[in-house]
Amino acid sequence: MSASTSTVAKLDTKPIMKMDPWLEPYLPGIEKRWELFAKWKATIDSAEGGYEKFSRGYERFGLQAYDDGTITYREWAPNAVKANLVGDFNDWNRSSHQMERDQYGVWSITIPPKAPGVPAIPHDSKIKASLTWIKRVTQDLDVSPAYDARFWNPPADEKYTFKNSRPKKLESLRIYEAHVGISTPELRVGTYKEFTKDTLPRIHKLGYNAIQLMAIMEHAYYAFPEFEQLIVSTTAFGYQVNSFFAASSRYGTPEDLKELIDTAHGLGITVLLDVVHSHASKNVLDGLNSFDGTDHQYFHEGGKGRHELWDSRLFNYGHHEVLRFLLSNLRFWMEEYQFDGFRFDGVTSMMYLHHGIGTGFSGGYHEYFGDQVDLEGVVYLMIANDMLHTLYPNTITIAEDVSGMPLLCVPVSIGGVGFDYRLSMAVPDMWIKLLKEKKDEDWDMGNIVHTLTNRRWKEKSIAYAESHDQALVGDKTLAFWLMDKEMYTNMSDLTEMTPIISRGLALHKMIRLLVHALGGEGYLNFEGNEFGHPEWLDFPREGNGNSFQYARRQWNVVDDQLLRYKYLNNFDAAIQHLEEKYHWLEADPGYVSLKHEGDKVIVFERAGLLFVFNFHHTNSFTDYRVGVDVAGDYKIVLSSDDKQYGGWDRVDLATTFVTTAMEWNNRKNFLQVYIPSRVCLVLALTSTI
Repeated sequence: MSASTSTVAKLDTKPIMKMDPWLEPYLPGIEKRWELFAKWKATIDSAEGGYEKFSRGYERFGLQAYDDGTITYREWAPNAVKANLVGDFNDWNRSSHQMERDQYGVWSITIPPKAPGVPAIPHDSKIKASLTWIKRVTQDLDVSPAYDARFWNPPADEKYTFKNSRPKKLESLRIYEAHVGISTPELRVGTYKEFTKDTLPRIHKLGYNAIQLMAIMEHAYYAFPEFEQLIVSTTAFGYQVNSFFAASSRYGTPEDLKELIDTAHGLGITVLLDVVHSHASKNVLDGLNSFDGTDHQYFHEGGKGRHELWDSRLFNYGHHEVLRFLLSNLRFWMEEYQFDGFRFDGVTSMMYLHHGIGTGFSGGYHEYFGDQVDLEGVVYLMIANDMLHTLYPNTITIAEDVSGMPLLCVPVSIGGVGFDYRLSMAVPDMWIKLLKEKKDEDWDMGNIVHTLTNRRWKEKSIAYAESHDQALVGDKTLAFWLMDKEMYTNMSDLTEMTPIISRGLALHKMIRLLVHALGGEGYLNFEGNEFGHPEWLDFPREGNGNSFQYARRQWNVVDDQLLRYKYLNNFDAAIQHLEEKYHWLEADPGYVSLKHEGDKVIVFERAGLLFVFNFHHTNSFTDYRVGVDVAGDYKIVLSSDDKQYGGWDRVDLATTFVTTAMEWNNRKNFLQVYIPSRVCLVLALTSTI
């Protein structure tokens, strides 16, 4: 079934033209995709009763338990010729529970209760069913790498009851990107309960107000390469999903995850899910692939339905039942687990027929509206965002897109794709390139500022200095690039503060504050990087002897008060709490008044604060004149040179800086500061402190 061809309202392009007049030559492409979206929405409204009903497929398909003990099981498998439900409950009898097919290719069976209120299928028992809509799957690697479906239907006294309401929608988004499995210091997979008990308090104390949970949707590969012929993954973070409605059983039960999210809400923390709708595992035994005997039930057939680099299957976003499945998946995580929004993985792959493979994006608008655009993928993202923001006005959606697609973070109602934020993926690449290829004295202040501020007007970005990508084996974290092997020998206060460690601590702090304050409308940090987590991230695999040595977070190093990791942790917390007070992430972009290449100084204002960065490797400056627009008395509210942050205490925090009413660097006033080498300062009007 395809989108309706009925007449739809024409897009009013005036808001787009007001936002970006350079889009005028590409209005036909923008209007075309909006027309396709409008037709699909009209079809959903007329044939399915709108988003509200259409996105509740998880309440009809798969296994459903009712209060009287009755169980129904439904699957859409239009090309199947026979279907039976088997499991522990019927001793795996292949003929006792035959399913019936309707005219739409939906197979179903109703199983009466054993007794009033007693289901015939016991809770958490194994069944042989498609993992399409199943809500619980488990894996026993001693038996097989394939997942087993389970009937998750806990008794009322074992079901988790949410106690806390969702936090209000955030305008200043400070995200802590986390992976439950690596959140333990022990050499094993961490659990939901441990994350709730041990990691959530850390995140809250640091001052982050959102968590982005990775690898929650059940995925084929964690790190057991003896099964690589069956299970393949592009990364160890679980981006090849095989069971879209199941929370990963590696970390515990569905009720455990609900407790985690509810506890976070009780702390005022928003919880985002890393959702993967860009592709799916190619597994046949325990995935969507070939469920009804064809390669094109949920995916495109042939080469169009396969990602050549990821070795995975690609959805057919132009199919009615695929839309039901994916939209219901989003709704399920919002309703069943009370997530507050999503970070959509692999958006670039979804929006282009070339999937970004072997393609560089120059920023030319012809790249975004030509024949290479996958209109079905773009329209699906428009529908998904429109549905989420219609049903959940406070939801947050973030796009992982490297292409720079215009209008990606503009509301669907005026022709955009509808995301709230995009990830500023060029920023971490810039820092790694600088640290790998340039001496400190060769850093280009203008290029740094350009990369941090080069974002589309009125389209929000999430800035980050590094994420999980930089932590993976084969790359290095910022801390490791900066300090390398001396992290093993000189991170104790009892050892010499070597030039390498001193430089590393200083630049680590400066880079993160600069990205936070200038780089976007939101900020993201991958867990552990806030304190310069040593070493890299590598999941158990054949190449490392199936070791968990690098698949964990060594919280002990930041908790040890003799080690210097605490200084970076303290500074990161100071940044988060200062932003909580002054809200620069929700303010207009910073006004940069100085990018001095000789002095290596950057100065800008944002949210009424004055930020001063001295990246010079040797020179400190006394009475350094900086422009500021608002006159008054200023004091330092944050100095990276403070002793508690591993600095040298060269800056007097008690000093009051009085402005002089004379224009300087295009600002109405100036003041003069002492700015030591490799130090950053934040000043605020004394009336706001």
